[in-house]
Amino acid sequence: MRRLPNRRRTAALVAAVVSGTLLTTLPASAAIGGPGAGDPYFPEDGNSGYDVSHYDVRIGYDPVRTDHLDGDTTVTARALTGLDRFSLDLKGFTVASVAVNGAPAKAFSRAGAHKLVITPARPVARGTTFTVRVRYAGKPDVEGWHTLKSGGAYVAGEPHSATSWYPANDHPSDKATFALTATVPDGWTVVGNGLPGPESVEDGRRTFRWFEDKPLVTYASTVAIDRFTVHRGKTAAGTPVITAYSPDAVIDPAAEAQQTEILDFLTTKFGPYPFSSAGAIVVGAEKGPSNAPGALETQSRPTYDSVIFDASVVHENTHQWFGDSVSFKDWRDGCVAECFAQYAGQLWEEHKGADLDQGFYRFVVEDYRDDPSFWSVKLYDPGLGRELDSALYSKGSLMLHALRRTVGDEAFFTTLRTWTHDHAYGNASFRQFEALAAKISGKDLKGFFAAWVDGTVIPPEKYLYPGSLGKTAG
Repeated sequence: MRRLPNRRRTAALVAAVVSGTLLTTLPASAAIGGPGAGDPYFPEDGNSGYDVSHYDVRIGYDPVRTDHLDGDTTVTARALTGLDRFSLDLKGFTVASVAVNGAPAKAFSRAGAHKLVITPARPVARGTTFTVRVRYAGKPDVEGWHTLKSGGAYVAGEPHSATSWYPANDHPSDKATFALTATVPDGWTVVGNGLPGPESVEDGRRTFRWFEDKPLVTYASTVAIDRFTVHRGKTAAGTPVITAYSPDAVIDPAAEAQQTEILDFLTTKFGPYPFSSAGAIVVGAEKGPSNAPGALETQSRPTYDSVIFDASVVHENTHQWFGDSVSFKDWRDGCVAECFAQYAGQLWEEHKGADLDQGFYRFVVEDYRDDPSFWSVKLYDPGLGRELDSALYSKGSLMLHALRRTVGDEAFFTTLRTWTHDHAYGNASFRQFEALAAKISGKDLKGFFAAWVDGTVIPPEKYLYPGSLGKTAG
């Protein structure tokens, strides 16, 4: 997520603690896997009893009825334990039917704020692959679903947005491939993750298909519906770049060309671009008050509010490596995404000629040296409600530059490329990054990370001004 100066993500920073638990709703004897995926910040998100491999999401939307969505989603998963009952996450909607492996569910009900509890006709055996088809309709939840003045709509939000429009195992630890089929009135366009499939028209309605063949975290899935202008291009490596503009969004050819330049630049720092396509969804003005994030790293095609510009494009596309391809294990680990995405903005400025030691690092450190609040938030496990705290961006980018000066450029960038290669399309913790940095550099970095990542005060001078950073300014 690109944290713009006056656009803080209010929805993303709310501690979404659910009242009531699934365990109090179901008999203790029921094999349900778990009421959540085990996240200490969002204990009821997800379910630990199965692993999703694919989402097939089919929706119908008419901009004349902005408060209504028809949905038909099939989830394919593998049971990690025997399941007499299990749950999916879904906010709102009226659920018309649920089928497991093609057979109508014995029962289904709602629990807590976002649980759809399902009892299959036959228990699902451990280790087996099973499907769950849910048909539903109603008003999408505003936490993730945003309507536009044009009548269109789009999805963006973190930590939660997926459950605003389809049932999911809504936790970053469970990634899956994604297929979207969306039907809208002819004349409207649908944009999603990955690559487009064939379109079809019937009875004045057009159906669009999008396919993301690499696993994604649920909050990085998206759909956008508007009368888009769509531009196509390619990176130097041949990756398709698809950029869609709402009618009232700004189309800046120079910024669009720079988007491709930035993608090419990032590959020199982080390794090959990880997905089958790239680009942007640039949406227009929203209908009514907005709780949208301003910009979000929706996988393969980041979403932006009204305009794209270099700082935001660098940040959101860095997330394609850090956050989308290599995702965090739980919400204590936001630094795995945000620290790197923010520091990439400094790398871009350096590429354009900036002196990071003096113009960025020393300036920020000295400006905040006597401000305890700047240093008070830990970068790992910052606390409930702080999972996307501004410290991950500001203090986090300083930490990475100090690490770079501690280990040297060769070790630092080798660590970044090794990280994105070894953990591609999976999940990893910042603790694993710490170990990798120490291994590649051959240095004892325990004190450094204890001061910068786990510390709540300004780091000692030896960690604050390591190596060449210790030289006198000027």
